[in-house]
Amino acid sequence: MTQPMTAPATAPHTPDEKPLSIAHGAAPATGADIGVLARFEEWARNTPQAPAVLDGPHRWTYGQIATAADEVAAALRDRVRPGDLVGVCLDRSAALVVTAVALARLGAVYLPLGPRPGERRTAAVTDDLNVVALIGDPAFLPPRHRSAELQDLALPDAGTNAAAWVVAAFATPVGAARSAPPEAFYAVLTSGSTGRPKAVAVAEPALGTLLDWYRTTTGLAPGDRQSLLIGVAFDPHLMELWAGLTSGAALVPAPDEVRWDPMVLADWWREAGVTVGVAATPMAEPLLDRPWPADLTLRHLMVGGDRMRRRPGADVTATVHNAYGPAEATVASTVYTMQGTDPAAGTDSAPPIGRPLPGVTVVVTDADGRPVPQGTEGELHIGGSGLALGYLDPELTARRFTAVPESLGLPGVERLYRTGDRVRMRDGGQLEFLGRLDDQVKISGVRIEPAEVEAAFEQDAAVLSAVVTAPRTADGHTRLVAYVRPAPGAAPTAESLLPALRTWLPEQAVPSDVRIVDAFPLDANGKVDRAELTRQAAAADARPDDGTAPAAPDAGATPGEQLLLTAVRDLLARPETSLTDNFTEAGGTSIVAARLLTVIEKESGVRLRAPELLRQPDLRAVARLIDERRARQQATGA
Repeated sequence: MTQPMTAPATAPHTPDEKPLSIAHGAAPATGADIGVLARFEEWARNTPQAPAVLDGPHRWTYGQIATAADEVAAALRDRVRPGDLVGVCLDRSAALVVTAVALARLGAVYLPLGPRPGERRTAAVTDDLNVVALIGDPAFLPPRHRSAELQDLALPDAGTNAAAWVVAAFATPVGAARSAPPEAFYAVLTSGSTGRPKAVAVAEPALGTLLDWYRTTTGLAPGDRQSLLIGVAFDPHLMELWAGLTSGAALVPAPDEVRWDPMVLADWWREAGVTVGVAATPMAEPLLDRPWPADLTLRHLMVGGDRMRRRPGADVTATVHNAYGPAEATVASTVYTMQGTDPAAGTDSAPPIGRPLPGVTVVVTDADGRPVPQGTEGELHIGGSGLALGYLDPELTARRFTAVPESLGLPGVERLYRTGDRVRMRDGGQLEFLGRLDDQVKISGVRIEPAEVEAAFEQDAAVLSAVVTAPRTADGHTRLVAYVRPAPGAAPTAESLLPALRTWLPEQAVPSDVRIVDAFPLDANGKVDRAELTRQAAAADARPDDGTAPAAPDAGATPGEQLLLTAVRDLLARPETSLTDNFTEAGGTSIVAARLLTVIEKESGVRLRAPELLRQPDLRAVARLIDERRARQQATGA
């Protein structure tokens, strides 16, 4: 049975009897104060033979995970104290699950960084934060940690994403690095306007309340299979991982290639028998544009991380939850639930982000922090039991987490987080997401919201979705560039789209450049990579317009090198790319990688797996794989 999303309370009113934009979630469920780790320990004690992780042919029980976590905790206990930050550089795997349990048992703060977070990013994090150890494959740790004291960890080394060698690397913190607050259970990184990531600390009770709602809503229980799909550095990963471990269900780690192709994702759901899943909106939406895959056991699908533009059709057999929430409010704060039997099923209208979860209070305010009447746009503020402890930077915490004014009168709510998101509360408390306040730009003195321009494009039946960026020209002026994905069977052009757009928008809001694209690049967390869109546009603009072609590969290049270099240059719009470049460092993203693998297979008959592409040091090594596989196929007549 689905837990009610809001308490049956009447919203406060303005003096003229208009209800204010304030909504409260239901009281947390009874027993919500049981700790996250304690729930796992109970399952491990009572059902030690039940599967906890299923990874292809590999299986780990609750008892095996508990025992392995004991060994890791024992190995770290002399060096890792309660409250210490530990950076985890592992992918979705049994090893990651064991590490999360071990750190929770030690009382350490789990800081997920992803398997290959990049040396610069990791160096910035470990310079700014008092990270006592990094856990991961030493080959992908920054130099300062590779040369530090290394301690081998006995972690599971089987499965799709498993690392063959995992160590804990202890390096002396740099300078006055920041520590986590003593109540922290985990910390995650969010983007910072300064270019250096910000760390958000979350306490165990906040995560526990979220998980209680998740289990009640989805019915997750023993016998279920919960996907472990989200990028490890993205905060919904914590919801996935601990939802499985606190419900007696089995976690199913997803291979990398599953995260890049919606149809491959659906096939994996079917083959892995996933019953409850979480996916980033850009990965889930393409599945809603096609006939829903048959024979899925998927009952519930949580989506989030980006603006959802359509509703599931009548053939969708899973209940789809459009969840919204910043990391500063523990993954999810509001949700809107949809089913194929809904009257609005199959429509292209953007669903709302719904009502607050249990324990959550939402307030929509004006620029001065005063609640606005329902139906009026404003900034979303979040309070209640789901709030994070704050940033590890106290000054930043003071700016974004504010005390509740006495005049506001929110019983039981002590702090509010300013999200910077522009929303509108409908009658009845449903929230509509309208965009970011800080995404607004000025064009000829007029303030423009890119999300509004995107919505105007999407009014056209020939447009499936649109993304609008606001790059600066060389002389410092801002211009709007729109990237448009055509609807199936449509072939829109800039000339065909702009006349209708001008009927929706002021002239200053009409983009100066409209580019038709097959797909949007996604970042490691599955969100649309707007920075990459801008980079690709700049690269395309820099290409010569005199009709000259990019330089061809060397005459002595192998067939694999010629094929790969030509394809990568074309897909990245970077004619200067060479065989010595690393694919991801040259600008390769998840979408580009998926398209590149398709080109390679079509042109050479060689089917590479995504990890094979990503784990090569440079393009020459990828080309060598193509040549070797092609020669083997020719020799065997395959």
